Amino acid sequence: MEAEQNRVSTAADRLKSVDPKVAKRAFAARVDGRLVDLSSPAPEGAAVEAITVESPEALEIYRHSTAHLLAAAVLELFPGTKLGVGPALVEDPNYGFYYDFLPEKPFTPDDLDHIEKKMRELVKRNLPFERVEMPKAEMLRLFDEVVDDKLKCELIEEKGGDVVSAYRLGDQFIDFCLGPHLPLTSKIKAFKLLSLAGAYWRGDEHREQMQRIYGTAFFEQGELDAFVRQREEAKKRDHRRLGPELGIFAFSDKVGPNLVLWLPNGAFIRRQMESFLYELQVAAGYDLVYTPQIGSNALWETSGHTKHYRSDMFPEMDCEDGAVYQLRPMNCPFHIEVYRTSQRSYRDLPLRISEMATVYRYERSGVQHGLLRVRGFTQDDAHLFIRPDQIQDEIERVWHLASTLLSTFGFEDVRVELSVRDSQNLDKYIGDPAVWDDSEAALASALDAYGVAYKRVEGEAAFYGPKIDLKVVDAIGRLWQLGTIQLDWNLPERFELEYIGEDNRPHRPIMIHRALYGSFERFMGVLIEHFAGHFPVWMSPVQAKVLPISDRHNEYANGVAEELRAAGLRVESDLRSETMKSKIRDAQLKKIPFMLVVGDREVDERLVAVRDRKNGDIGSMPVSVFAERALDLARTRSRDGLSREAEPSEAHSAEVPAPA
Repeated sequence: MEAEQNRVSTAADRLKSVDPKVAKRAFAARVDGRLVDLSSPAPEGAAVEAITVESPEALEIYRHSTAHLLAAAVLELFPGTKLGVGPALVEDPNYGFYYDFLPEKPFTPDDLDHIEKKMRELVKRNLPFERVEMPKAEMLRLFDEVVDDKLKCELIEEKGGDVVSAYRLGDQFIDFCLGPHLPLTSKIKAFKLLSLAGAYWRGDEHREQMQRIYGTAFFEQGELDAFVRQREEAKKRDHRRLGPELGIFAFSDKVGPNLVLWLPNGAFIRRQMESFLYELQVAAGYDLVYTPQIGSNALWETSGHTKHYRSDMFPEMDCEDGAVYQLRPMNCPFHIEVYRTSQRSYRDLPLRISEMATVYRYERSGVQHGLLRVRGFTQDDAHLFIRPDQIQDEIERVWHLASTLLSTFGFEDVRVELSVRDSQNLDKYIGDPAVWDDSEAALASALDAYGVAYKRVEGEAAFYGPKIDLKVVDAIGRLWQLGTIQLDWNLPERFELEYIGEDNRPHRPIMIHRALYGSFERFMGVLIEHFAGHFPVWMSPVQAKVLPISDRHNEYANGVAEELRAAGLRVESDLRSETMKSKIRDAQLKKIPFMLVVGDREVDERLVAVRDRKNGDIGSMPVSVFAERALDLARTRSRDGLSREAEPSEAHSAEVPAPA
């Protein structure tokens, strides 16, 4: 009885005393503002809040617990496996969590089925996630002598404080972890293991080669089923397959990993993207410049890249004159030097400098992913040099420019994040903390003034300033990081930039770093998947293909192609002695917007029978009418196809087989 009276109430106890129904739904709790397990102490007087499915933190806790479930299953099936790290990936659209392992024998794809089956067994056992706290020295002895996991010992050594925590699950698994976790494995309702990948311990290619198992987890089976359907659709759209098939890009081992070869079709599409952006920027008052691919080390020392960005830069190049050069990882120092070529007045600002410039960053081989992570890529980079009173207006102008560009490609749903400093690691950043406070407040104020909803994300700022990150939702609901808008007081200070103010005294300008596509490579990868390779008419390398039904129609087909090319369309003829079904199938595989079938009637009446990739058979029409309508789609950068507009008597189509 006395022991019962002396027992400290847990978070679960406190929640039950207030609302048993909410307590039953709780995954974890917040006690006096700190996330804890339901079994954690919650003394009388402490503020206790339930973490349920609706809470922002719930999915991360749920997926982190599922990662522990995965590791426990692996240890039951493969004793002797050493553990790496296993975080939740709440923001990743492709995965929900992963865990890194160092197995005695490499896992195979078939092992994933066995591991997932074991995870379901552990769920049915209704095992508790048991928190263990002990002195740091004792925890080190446990993982060194009993668990025999030197990797975990590294992490424990680095953890501050005298007391550290771990979690047990089942008979085999214990993991050094801060938590919190779910109370029981039975709370995990819907999960799936997805893939195997390689990973280096702590991201260091000189360390142990781990095996990473990716998975995902959702609160309900229906959510998981929807994710699996989306994943299957994503496989069909995978740019790593479609890109080479459509002649857009390739990689070569002899050229080097992560270095893109733009093939003719891809170069054409990229040129269309460049021209569109150039039109927008000219109208918005930007000046175009070109700058070198390399720069003296003095440039990167001044900018701070040498100190804060060294690991992402390629090795230095020593030259015979004793100078040291560096492939550029960013363009900002070059544009700063453009600014410095003449004295600037307050009347000259804003000065908007733009360049479609290639940069080089040392991406590790383990993070390669087609066009999305490459070592050489071209940014649509711009730097705006402004006065302090121009911040809000210029941010709004950039936002308008970004909205116009993204909506043209069909990205109507744009999510905005305000990326700020990591308050726990301020050494990562340059400049005065007070200036950072002003920068972050200025970006937030500009977004508020423009009525833009945004999420504040700590730790994602650039080393020289906070930024606005633009993320788009694609055609199948996935989120992609693309453009960025960064506000920077620090580089103008480091390079001692000036303009002469109305008072005839020197003042320091402010910089806005801005990329709307982000990079042409990444944007192209996203576009391929967004459109599933079906680029709109204005971007398609071949806009129409003329398909003669038989050889006797070839001469007319060539004439149609020449007439349409003269009108300004990009057209090819398929004169092969193949069946019409085969020709149509080939045009479909190449994602060509229009197939123009010509047979006896079309030759006699000088028509083309139009098959629209999106809307099917449109009917027959004069060549000039088709040209006018197709050119209008291209001129307006429409994402639509042609619709049937002809009168019934004119809407005859050549008799051809239906598409395969």
